[in-house]
Amino acid sequence: MPVLRHTRGARTLSLKLAVRAGLAAGVAFAGLNAQAGELAGVAAAFGNTVVSTYPDGTSQKIWLRADGSWTGLSRRNSPLAGSWAVKGAKVCLRQSQPPTLPVAYCTSLPASSQPGVQWTGRDVAGRAITLSLTKGMPAQYQSAQSQRGSSSPR
Repeated sequence: MPVLRHTRGARTLSLKLAVRAGLAAGVAFAGLNAQAGELAGVAAAFGNTVVSTYPDGTSQKIWLRADGSWTGLSRRNSPLAGSWAVKGAKVCLRQSQPPTLPVAYCTSLPASSQPGVQWTGRDVAGRAITLSLTKGMPAQYQSAQSQRGSSSPR
């Protein structure tokens, strides 16, 4: 039976790798049915803008890419970049530019995945924020996405 167990393990690993590569998310998944729903919520962000609005009226914008990377602009319009992954019902972002502490910021996925949806969350410091998905992304971020080999789903 060790051969059967090894084959099943190899087959499961291959399936997981194929799903990750096919969705270009690079995420570890708990189960195939759960991952499909979770990624559907994130996939709506590809080619669109996620806006985090703070109580003082300032906002941060990020652009998620299907390859598991993201770019953005801080509330002070400084460039940001990092990687993202789906964990349960949340999308988690790790920032690499500018370098920060090695922690992830996780937020719940909205119930609806259509542009125009708004939901509430908390920032890294625990402050209440409003998140929204707006249609489209600036041209300079579209070209960066094209250079990575991804295409906009519009």
